[in-house]
Formats: sequence, C-alpha cells, structure tokens
Amino acid sequence: MRLGIAADHGGFDLKEEIKSYLMNNGHDVTDFGAKQMDSGDDYPDMVIPLARALSAKEVERGIAICGSGVGASVAANKIAGVRAALINDHFSAHQGVEDDDLNLLCLGGRITGASAAKEYVIAFIGATFSGAQRHLRRLQKVKDLEK
Repeated sequence: MRLGIAADHGGFDLKEEIKSYLMNNGHDVTDFGAKQMDSGDDYPDMVIPLARALSAKEVERGIAICGSGVGASVAANKIAGVRAALINDHFSAHQGVEDDDLNLLCLGGRITGASAAKEYVIAFIGATFSGAQRHLRRLQKVKDLEK
C-alpha cells in the first residue's frame, strides 16, 4: 500500500518506528517530515502536505502523529477529501475505515506506545470501506460540507 506519514517533534520517535515497521513489511511509505527532531517545529507544516497528498490520491492512506494526535487530526480535517481521526483503540482503527471511510489515522506520540500504535496501524491499513448504503448516505452528508 502507498502510505504517507508525518509527525512533529511530539510524534517524531513514534513516526520513525512506524515508518520502519511499514517499510520492512513491504509498504511504500512517503515521509512528509519531520526529517529530524526539532522541538520548535509545528505539526501543520508536516500534516497539511500529507493531507493534500492524500486528497490528491498521491498516497492511499496516511498516518499523522503529534504529541496528543489532536492537533494533527484538526489540521488534516481542514483539507477536502480527508477523513482523519485520533485513534486510541483497535476497534476504532478498523471500524473508522469500514463505516466512515477513514483515510488518515492520527496518533499521539506522547500517548500511544509503539506496540499499540503498530496494532492500530495494522487494523487501519487492513480494513476496507464497507460501501453499505447507510454508510454511503452518511459519508455523502459529510462530503456535502466540503462544498
């Protein structure tokens, strides 16, 4: 799968671990930064380019990590076509894709441990949107907001 990943200083270490894990498992991963640890960087500077690439279908899904995951989620959702959510459990990682067509997983680098993060990422990238009529109807209402 073509994946994008981004993080600020609060998620940098977790990003590096998740990126290596995904690449070692055969995924094509584009790193939108940060490229090095910088305690003065700002999550929108990395998350927005990832979200734009996702919206343009340059990547199939994305993973954004900041300290809590909240800021990354807020920023990413400003880009039309992006459906980002802060995920802190296995069920939501796959259910968000299956029911809501989630395409950007947000994690908290200061909240979520590496083992749990990998579990959520596996569930996220392994899930498929159901296409059920009720989910399509709900998703269309969300898409209408972007117009």
